[in-house]
Amino acid sequence: MTLQITLIFLFYGLSVFAGFGPFGEHAVNASWVAVQELKKLGLGDTIDLHVYEVPVEYQTVQRLIPDLWIKHRPQLIVHVGVSGMATAITLEQCGHNKGYLGLDNCQFCPDTQCCVEGGPECLQSTIDMDAVCKRASAAGLDEVQFIVSTDAGRYLCDFTYYTSLYESHGKSVFIHVPPLGKPYTPAQLGRALQTILQVILDMEHSDNQNNCDHKQ
Repeated sequence: MTLQITLIFLFYGLSVFAGFGPFGEHAVNASWVAVQELKKLGLGDTIDLHVYEVPVEYQTVQRLIPDLWIKHRPQLIVHVGVSGMATAITLEQCGHNKGYLGLDNCQFCPDTQCCVEGGPECLQSTIDMDAVCKRASAAGLDEVQFIVSTDAGRYLCDFTYYTSLYESHGKSVFIHVPPLGKPYTPAQLGRALQTILQVILDMEHSDNQNNCDHKQ
């Protein structure tokens, strides 16, 4: 059986990974570097990995996220973005619909300042980030810290996450990584993403197994 995951930047057999390109002071986007490292490491023979780099543009996100879901039909989409304020690997629990005032790389901002007109103010991932955080932390990854957040920042990361949660009915995840060297190396970031995704896949497998057992 194949699992399907998508990572998208500001990003069981088939995995689709996407990452945001450079923006602002981030000439090299740590999230894109982290996903490239993850691609080298892989997630096992049963996972097909597809990687996308996403421009930091509201209109591209609005078009691309639905297209990726239609093209790949993933069971789960996982996005990765860089945060200049982050000092740990940050697992975002929810996305927000309103409050988008910052201009993107095209100097554009939605007139409505929201992701989906008429949509709920906040959407939660169906993945329990607290549980993921605890299990990833227990993996003992060399000096890498994992934390949970409920505020992805009201910029392209939050905008992307809400859009994805809306399209997927909650089957999405967003991970923020710190800038390169502050404090983690590319290799550490890649291993951190691999650990998180292995935890999520194990949790999803366990849930599916329990559901099957209940039906018997």
